[in-house]
Amino acid sequence: MIREGGCLCGAVRFKAEGEPLNVRICHCRICQKAMGSPYFARAQFDQRALTVEGETARYASSANIDRVFCKQCGTRLFAWRRNGTLAGVALATFDDRNAFAPTEHIWVSEKLAWVKLDDGLTQYQTTIPT
Repeated sequence: MIREGGCLCGAVRFKAEGEPLNVRICHCRICQKAMGSPYFARAQFDQRALTVEGETARYASSANIDRVFCKQCGTRLFAWRRNGTLAGVALATFDDRNAFAPTEHIWVSEKLAWVKLDDGLTQYQTTIPT
C-alpha cells in the first residue's frame, strides 16, 4: 500500500510504501522543541520506502537525527536518521491523517506535566528496551 502526504502549502509531497515499522508518540525534550508541541506522533519507515518531492531543509537536532521541513511553509515533516536507515513521518502530514494510530508512548519521563496519558497504550520511561 502507498500512502501520500505533504506540507501545509503543498510545495513538498511524499509517498510512503508499505506498512510502518512502528507508530509511536515521543515525549522527549528534543521532539517537543523540534515540533513546537508536547510530543511528536510519528510513523517510522525504512528510508527506502519514502519518496519526497519538493524543496526541503534540514536541521541536525542531534548527532543521529535531522529534522526535515518544508522550506516554504516550515511544516515539520520527518525525523530522518543520518545513517540512512529510518525516518519518522509526522502522522498529521499524511493526506489520511487517521491512516495510522500510535501503539506506544516513548520518553514518558520527559512528558509535559499537564499531558494526561489515559489512552491505554504501553508507556516507556525512555526509549524502547532492546
